[in-house]
Amino acid sequence: MVATSIVASTKKTIKIPLNCKDTTQKCPLNYPSRFKPAISSSETCPDYFKWIHQDLKVWQETGITRETLERAKPNAHFRLVIKSGRLYLQQYDKCYQTRDVFTIWGILQLLKMYPGQVPDLELLFLCHDQPGIWKKDFRREGPNSTWPPPPLFHYCSHRDAYDIVFPDWSFWGWPEVNVKEWTTLQVAIREANERVRWKDRVPYAHWKGNSYVSPERRNLMQCNFSDKYDPMVHLYEQDWEKERENGFKSSNLEDQCTHRYKIYIEGRAWSVSKKYILACDSMALLVKPEFFDFFGRSMVPMEHYWPIRPQESCRDLEFAVEWGNNNTEKAQEIGRRGSEYMMKRLEMKYVYDYMLYVLQGYGKLMRLNVTVPENATEVCSETMACPITDGGLIRQCMDDSLVTYPSVKAACDLPQPYGDDEIKRFLKSQESAERHVEKLTNDYWEVQNKILQKGKIV
Repeated sequence: MVATSIVASTKKTIKIPLNCKDTTQKCPLNYPSRFKPAISSSETCPDYFKWIHQDLKVWQETGITRETLERAKPNAHFRLVIKSGRLYLQQYDKCYQTRDVFTIWGILQLLKMYPGQVPDLELLFLCHDQPGIWKKDFRREGPNSTWPPPPLFHYCSHRDAYDIVFPDWSFWGWPEVNVKEWTTLQVAIREANERVRWKDRVPYAHWKGNSYVSPERRNLMQCNFSDKYDPMVHLYEQDWEKERENGFKSSNLEDQCTHRYKIYIEGRAWSVSKKYILACDSMALLVKPEFFDFFGRSMVPMEHYWPIRPQESCRDLEFAVEWGNNNTEKAQEIGRRGSEYMMKRLEMKYVYDYMLYVLQGYGKLMRLNVTVPENATEVCSETMACPITDGGLIRQCMDDSLVTYPSVKAACDLPQPYGDDEIKRFLKSQESAERHVEKLTNDYWEVQNKILQKGKIV
């Protein structure tokens, strides 16, 4: 069947309700095909949008042909085809928990927020923690050239990988661990920040999570113990099985904004916990990450967070807390800026705008006929949500994040992409800030060691 083309008026808002009355559970044919927002954009997108061009740059010369795209298939969990504003799914492998479910759900909400603005395209998506397209595996020159690399969408990437970063599933909820969708959680965390002001918080660094997923986290847990000095950290193991049995009573993220300092450390790769940690108004202590998500690359050390060296994490954490407790106004300001970054620059409108622009940029690179595979299935909000009739956290996350109106406001204005020289200057400024913190830390421990040595002599 051919979908009915409905062009929405720019002068009135139209509603796109979830229609679960149709027992055939097919996708409605009356979704609006186009909608021109009544309010033009008057703001420039946050700086992290500048990286979109950089992420797609490797395909600018060649475009993305059918042969190039299909080489990503061995690494992909699923293929998505967007054609005439409708979404088709070809699943290759089930993702962990509901990562695929809420990634696809998020893209469906984007199509309803900006009808007619996402171009026809095909993409392949990886749901694992680590990237799948590594630079070392692709050669530009020679008889065995494997250039260009295949495009693969993923939640994170790496300086040595080509994966195209995209918002992770948890923005629409992570029901397996009782994490609400991002807008709801932002409100809850903001209220928690008001309840416990920074100066009234526990003057220690806090981390709670699963330490078994990486050696770096297991090393972090060793910072809990010292018979010589107070390590200035409160570290807790998160046992999700026990949490499920207890109804998630002690794992609400908004209840964990009680310390002046919050630690972020990667797991197997990047961690979705970054936005929750930074949103807390606490000074975030970021153990230097190897991987990056879509929003974090434009954050600046000592402006949005305090950098921690992985190989010196215990000593660095202790000094960071010591410094913060002796420079409370500065520490509080770093915490405030980090939280403001999460609350204002990462509100859901910007998440959808980022998705829109990365898909528009990617769509322009298509050098193939966008085709719906024979065994693909059309998916929409109705086919995903309506079959869930017993309530539960999955349906709650869907209901809470459901887009029911096209955006009356246009997407933010895409900033000019970083030039090569600008990227070099920006990365150099980040490194300079990190070196400044390293010097402060090393000087502190040098003094402490001298004091310790004098004590032994006496």
